[in-house]
Amino acid sequence: MGFHTFDSSQADGLEDQSRFKYVSVDELLALFRPDDDAVVADLGSGTGFYTDEVAPYVENVYAVDIQEAMHEHYREKGLPANVEQVTAEVADLPFEDDALDGVFSTMTYHEFASEASLAELARVCRPGARVGIADWSSAGTGERGPPLGERFDADEAATALESAGFETDRADDRRETFVVSSRLE
Repeated sequence: MGFHTFDSSQADGLEDQSRFKYVSVDELLALFRPDDDAVVADLGSGTGFYTDEVAPYVENVYAVDIQEAMHEHYREKGLPANVEQVTAEVADLPFEDDALDGVFSTMTYHEFASEASLAELARVCRPGARVGIADWSSAGTGERGPPLGERFDADEAATALESAGFETDRADDRRETFVVSSRLE
């Protein structure tokens, strides 16, 4: 299950405003509750669609993506001054221990969901750091997003995060997506 990587040749499709019907900016911010002076990371940032929306609410955002081609699309579009691109796998983040105040991921959890990735996430997050995840649910229809067999549900994601040392405040399956809000203990 999982580990589907989005085809970067389809990157232009990520700039589709209809994505907000699956997770709005306000809902995303509520999931990981960043402060104005927070340093956060967007895991699987792609073209920066949600990174751009979060950037005005934090001090710095690391746009983390495994594909340099996605970073190229984002650079062509233009990055906010407080966004820094990082090419890395979630299982091998180039951050110091306790470097991040928060992390968010929109429609990419299925691409990195592994014990090693979540342990790495716990390493780079400060105690009390919040994680907000919205992704395609295995309970969905599969009309959009990755194949159903590559998806997780909210309980699976929450359990995996809890195994890595996070405490879950919210884990909800919805029509096509799930959301999880957790905090590093």
